[in-house]
Amino acid sequence: MKKPNPDRSVTRRGFLAQTAAGAFLALHPSLVFGAAANTKISLGLIGCGGRGLWIADLFQKSGLYQFVAGADYFEDRVRVFGDKFGVPASRRYTGLSGYKRLLESPLDAVVIETPPYFHPQQAMSAVEAGKHVFVAKPIAVDVPGCTVFADAGRKATANKQVFLVDFQTRASDFYREAVGRVHRGDLGRLVLAEAHYPWQGGGRTGPPADPAEALRNWYCVLPLSGDFIVEQSIHALDVATWILNSDPVRAVGMGGRKLRPEGSIWDHFAVNYTMANEVPLSFTCIQSIPEMKDEITCRVFGSEGVIVTDYFGEVFIRGNEPYKGGRHADLYTDGAVKNIQEFHQFILEGNYKNPTVAPSVRSNLTAILGREAGYRQGELTLAKLLEENKRLEPNFKGLKD
Repeated sequence: MKKPNPDRSVTRRGFLAQTAAGAFLALHPSLVFGAAANTKISLGLIGCGGRGLWIADLFQKSGLYQFVAGADYFEDRVRVFGDKFGVPASRRYTGLSGYKRLLESPLDAVVIETPPYFHPQQAMSAVEAGKHVFVAKPIAVDVPGCTVFADAGRKATANKQVFLVDFQTRASDFYREAVGRVHRGDLGRLVLAEAHYPWQGGGRTGPPADPAEALRNWYCVLPLSGDFIVEQSIHALDVATWILNSDPVRAVGMGGRKLRPEGSIWDHFAVNYTMANEVPLSFTCIQSIPEMKDEITCRVFGSEGVIVTDYFGEVFIRGNEPYKGGRHADLYTDGAVKNIQEFHQFILEGNYKNPTVAPSVRSNLTAILGREAGYRQGELTLAKLLEENKRLEPNFKGLKD
């Protein structure tokens, strides 16, 4: 059976996502840093909050890395990070521009765990400074940010730098095998897709009025998080667009705030997408419902069967070409650990294909399209979204540079 072209869905204006072009260059590990292959990769952490500390611990426990610098707007967060990982006081940077001073440090790679608004420029700056980049999802909060991120991915590949976006599902062997089988044609003609993200977390608060507090507690601040359809629910949309291997053409959205106060992000979305391969994708997400079961699920139906994926459960295919798959114990941790290991492997091998960038841009734009269609309570095309090129701007008034 003919294999689908992995780039066939990248259409309209290149969808901003032609970021991973470039041939594999196999370098001997001793040429990568002028050091032996068992030499630890020196790291800087940009964003020393809760998840930053959590993933820094995973990097450290791998035995493959050594943190040598840290940056965060808040001094207390950098201090906790520096004390825990033995980073000297002289290499702890604060303020909005602290990451720039970190990038001037002698280190091999950076881990970016800041609010999503900052990801595009910080990733681009890291690439321009000659660093390998490991960055949390989502990659951006708006279309201009996606454009910058796509450019950063292209530049990283051209400069022979590794650039990895940390989606845990894409690190799973079960997901990789199941999606690969769909792309080989095991489901036959794709007919219908659905994805869902119910999550009991998220709270019911609004954004803090003070800019510093808004930066510290940024989740409900639209320009910093991109709303929860982008910041959280992108997990489900990323799997759906990965399986479908297709861009959205248009979205019809609705949703709103029934739990959160005015001025906060929304608490529910319902979006119907029309994909470029003529497959309809139905998507819903909701937060802040007590005792609700958390789910990140996707089902895609084809003429020969169905693929079922659940971040907290099983991944399998039923049909004429079944795949038994399996169940994850803790994908949130295990997926991050695998990405951390592969980041190290790619750097030592000189593998600069950076395959996570283009699909991350695609799913991020899909989430932004759903958000904007929901805000308008109607239909919005991808072409119109890209043409509008709307930028989200946080309030940084009074914050130290």
